Amino acid sequence: MTEFDKQKLGKTLWNIADQLRGAMNADDFRDYMLAFLFLRYLSDNYEAAAQKELGVDYPKLKEEEYHSPLTLWYEQNKQDIPEFEKLMRRKVHYVIEPQYLWAGIAEMARTQHVKLLNTLQAGFKYIEEESFASVFRGLFSEINLASEKLGKTYSERNDRLCKIIKEIAEGLKQFSTDSDALGDAYEYLIGQFAAGSGKKAGEFYTPQRISDILSAIVTLDSQEPATGKRSHLDSVFDFACGSGSLLLNVRRLMGPHGIGKIYGQEKNITTYNLARMNMLLHGVKDSEFDIFHGDTLLNDWDMLRETNPAKIPRFDAVVANPPFSYRWEPAETLADDARFKNYGLAPKSAADFAFLLHGFHFLKEDGVMAIILPHGVLFRGGAEARIRTKLLKDGHIDTIIGLPANLFFSTGIPVCILVLKKCKKPDDILFINAADHYEPGKRQNQLSSDHINKIIDTYKFRKEEPRYARRVSMKEIEKNEFNLNISRYVSTTKAEAEVNLALVYDELISLENQIKSATQKHNEFLKELGLPLLP
Repeated sequence: MTEFDKQKLGKTLWNIADQLRGAMNADDFRDYMLAFLFLRYLSDNYEAAAQKELGVDYPKLKEEEYHSPLTLWYEQNKQDIPEFEKLMRRKVHYVIEPQYLWAGIAEMARTQHVKLLNTLQAGFKYIEEESFASVFRGLFSEINLASEKLGKTYSERNDRLCKIIKEIAEGLKQFSTDSDALGDAYEYLIGQFAAGSGKKAGEFYTPQRISDILSAIVTLDSQEPATGKRSHLDSVFDFACGSGSLLLNVRRLMGPHGIGKIYGQEKNITTYNLARMNMLLHGVKDSEFDIFHGDTLLNDWDMLRETNPAKIPRFDAVVANPPFSYRWEPAETLADDARFKNYGLAPKSAADFAFLLHGFHFLKEDGVMAIILPHGVLFRGGAEARIRTKLLKDGHIDTIIGLPANLFFSTGIPVCILVLKKCKKPDDILFINAADHYEPGKRQNQLSSDHINKIIDTYKFRKEEPRYARRVSMKEIEKNEFNLNISRYVSTTKAEAEVNLALVYDELISLENQIKSATQKHNEFLKELGLPLLP
């Protein structure tokens, strides 16, 4: 499928969503829409694997038949079903009975079948409980088909679901929907729903263009970015992964075999489910990613709670877009936590540095971390100043990139990207002030490909440019009391033209002489008319 067709597919599905959701909240409708798209993917993938395994025994349907060929095979080979499902659990790690496949569900929607809702509910439960891989457990837990938002009665809810699924099925018909296309459509819809849901979107969505910058930075060689992209990353970690789009963007840059394993953590259960679906939709095998549902600040992921320093997991790349200035209530015991004990705790009013220190703690010695944070972390005082100073003195802050305002759906404030390394070669800090480099938009400002390439190129080659980028020595930063406010080091204001006082003086004398001459001539006319003269 071409890029144009992928865009067209995304827009077709978004138009369906926009028309059908009515008064329903965008966040609520998003969950239904994306779950159905995911079921379509699972069904296509499952049927393709089944056809491959059954070979010549895979039934052929008549043109007018709407159910899956597997329905026919199940009817004709009842005694072989247990062995077949055992095989499918090994091959694709999940099982879907024919009645729960998309073809059957879409046919029930087309014929307005009164049992669609019950069948769909049973299908989701079956996939979760009968699959081999733990990644499918609770995957549809937040899809409430009994919600009154769909309708007050069973009949109303069933009718609504019939309409939604029928329209999706019709919309998908005109496209060749391979997993890549469905994955892109899924991402497109996430972005569109994010745009329509305002501040809530900040919980799970990083705008694509900002994601491109972070992804490009962490895939370059960490010690010598100018040498280009790394050939392989053993691991990449996003501790506030939302729908997983940032992790997938890193994978896209590295190629499907360029990353050993993807790791993510997400506190919101609905978004956690979206992330797992998103991974699978993009062809990431369940053995190639690990997304954990839990609180990052409390570090409640057992895998990361290893007390033996030699066994603590470390990641080649850490990327994150955590909630901005999140209020938290750190327990006193956290002061001794390995993540914070050398730096101190971030204030209750803003957990920005707590998130940063969490990710930094799990970074490899030769790894690179890129995190999006509000500008306040660069200059706020108190506990944040102490953490910032320690990071600077230890030589861990490599680059600071100031971005334009109004790039996010969740906030209009300008943000910055901090690039951190445990071992960095330059003894200075690169400041990039890209605040004025954007394309204005109605709802959000946009970064063009040129803007992004300029940022990445400047980081890659550590280039300096007036009013845009500058390498600043630690001596100068110490002189400024470790305040990292970008405009202190790279001002975008243009210097006023130098005034030539001698030239101005000559112009004033010339003007004064002209005034005298004009006054004299005017007085001659007034004298002839017998009128009072000008002084």
